Amino acid sequence: MHIRYVVSTMVFWGREHHLSFEQECQFLKSLGFGVELRPTLKGYDECRYGRRNWPRLTAGTQDMLVSMRSRTDKPTIEQWNEQIECAKLLNAHIVTGLESLGVPDGTEPNGTGFAAEVVKLAESSDVKLCLEAGKLPTIKEIARRFESLYYCLDTGYANLDKDYTFRQYVDDLTPRVAHLHITDNYGLIDDHTPPGLHGGISRENWDYLLKALSRHGNDIIGSLEMCPCTPSVMIRQASEYVFDVLKWPNRPQELADQPSMTYNPI
Repeated sequence: MHIRYVVSTMVFWGREHHLSFEQECQFLKSLGFGVELRPTLKGYDECRYGRRNWPRLTAGTQDMLVSMRSRTDKPTIEQWNEQIECAKLLNAHIVTGLESLGVPDGTEPNGTGFAAEVVKLAESSDVKLCLEAGKLPTIKEIARRFESLYYCLDTGYANLDKDYTFRQYVDDLTPRVAHLHITDNYGLIDDHTPPGLHGGISRENWDYLLKALSRHGNDIIGSLEMCPCTPSVMIRQASEYVFDVLKWPNRPQELADQPSMTYNPI
């Protein structure tokens, strides 16, 4: 097993814009990481994998390990061909969900003709497709039909599934894992918080994952896929450290007579 690491441009949400791409790449490169590109910038609809952007993507990621998150806007076969050509240019994996391959999650994968076309395009360009984040039986069935498909094991998704355990995902997927999305949550929503939460994925499960990966000789890209902290996350993480770890007194208490609130700024 050999793991190399990238950071998803998700970490720049709220700051990433069309003028900052090169700076972001240089920042990650200075830390020793590669980059996982997402198909759009916040506030922009244009896909960054379009041909006119290829010179800039190539220059910005020079000498970097690159992976790509597929378009999620139900891409046509022509759009798939374009992003596969982009991936070949950047020597990148493409991580894709079921719906981008034309397979609705949670349904019997009967119609896979579109997926077959995409897989054939990737094979002809020698681009590795990694399937992530779907119901365990469905993604296993799709991968069974297409031998060249690999898995992206999303640790956050595996921690959320109420029907299958984290370790079932690990046991079933690790023989064909080529990509990891390394993220954490409390088992309620896909928070995309940094791993190691107090009350998140247990240390025992992280250790179980590493041991399982070590049993196979796969070349793996591990992507840190984390959202920037919202105020609620920052307050929660600071409170856990100050009051649970440092044991400071007079921890503020939520008001029992107030409705449950979430803070989701536009």
